[in-house]
Amino acid sequence: MNLSQNDHQSVTKSSGNGVDLTDGVREAMAVTLRGCDELIPHDDWARKLLKSERTGVPLRIKLGLDPTAPDIHIGHTVVLNKMRQLQDLGHQVIFLIGDFTSLIGDPSGRNNTRPPLTSEQIKANAETYYKQASLVLDPARTEIRYNSEWSLPLGSMGMIQLAAKYTVARMMERNDFHQRFTAGTPISVHEFLYPLMQGYDSVALKSDLELGGTDQKFNLLMGRHLQQEYGQEPQCILTMPLLEGLDGVDKMSKSKNNYIGITEAPNSMFAKVLSISDTLMWRWYTLLSFKSLAEIDALKQAVEQGANPKEAKVALAKEITTRFHSAAAADAAEQDFINRSKGGVPDQIPEVSLTGAPMGVAALLNAAGLVASNGEGNRLIDGGGVRIDSGVVSDKGLKLGAGVYVVQVGKRKFARVTLC
Repeated sequence: MNLSQNDHQSVTKSSGNGVDLTDGVREAMAVTLRGCDELIPHDDWARKLLKSERTGVPLRIKLGLDPTAPDIHIGHTVVLNKMRQLQDLGHQVIFLIGDFTSLIGDPSGRNNTRPPLTSEQIKANAETYYKQASLVLDPARTEIRYNSEWSLPLGSMGMIQLAAKYTVARMMERNDFHQRFTAGTPISVHEFLYPLMQGYDSVALKSDLELGGTDQKFNLLMGRHLQQEYGQEPQCILTMPLLEGLDGVDKMSKSKNNYIGITEAPNSMFAKVLSISDTLMWRWYTLLSFKSLAEIDALKQAVEQGANPKEAKVALAKEITTRFHSAAAADAAEQDFINRSKGGVPDQIPEVSLTGAPMGVAALLNAAGLVASNGEGNRLIDGGGVRIDSGVVSDKGLKLGAGVYVVQVGKRKFARVTLC
């Protein structure tokens, strides 16, 4: 896409001095910049938007994800949300599954070599990725691609020619490579191929904008460099911040157990959103909500003027639960949370059948999957955290005979246990 000199001058003045941008481009720029960490280069993106508006040709917006695990959590959807916002402006979004690059393994942010996945693992994980992403993106307007389409045909000759377009010195400017080299930590030659192949994806797809987390900046810039090397207009890049998890400190991660899976049960999803701090809530609103910034500002002002922040948090919990389940499921989850807050029993709880009556309470909790061990069960009993049929259990020596019991551990774990 070649921009005219008039387009260049118009947008340069507009983006630099706040004049002459059309209303449509101004709106698109606001949508683009909402919650983002960095837009590079800012003026180039404005020029691309202006050209698209004048020609009616949608821009090509790319997001690549390697299927390194079978499931994604809502932290991953920060970038997907941005894709959806740009998709709703009429642009063409491309959801790229890195089935080839997964064979290499992304070294971003690593201080050691990451073991590559097997083709079987990649295939199994990729099968779920697009289905989950479609809970955010509009699948009817999403182009789905696999980078093995062009990476495999590249062959050894093409790989050598591609590698000739970047220097080792520039590659070593990357933070993780530099730190590992300085520390004497091994760097395998194949790891240099990852950013090259990710950059080549942008060449193959002729992307106008590539999105990624802040930890992907080097790889995204590689795409700009290689597009220029191949005679294309370079893409812009948009980095999005990494979402803090439930603890409000570390980035959302399964290993930190501070995450919400997008396939998680609606009751659990709703309750977890309500568990975040009032301060973190506003950051989640900016990065996860589809409400306009004006609507979010109105909620903030209401809280500052005395409204209960819990009402805003409930609205966020319902929006997120509705997106990944349904409005009915979100309503039911809200009622379930209310019931739990009042000490009541949720409408739907797991049904468990056990044999071995009479059975000690700690052993029953363990067998029902409510605790990890009998020792944990006994500690919870000592702390008053176990209820059976709404009564607090205080005797670790209590044995339960045959019957049906509603068992509660803490505030959120319930089971209806039939003991024979």
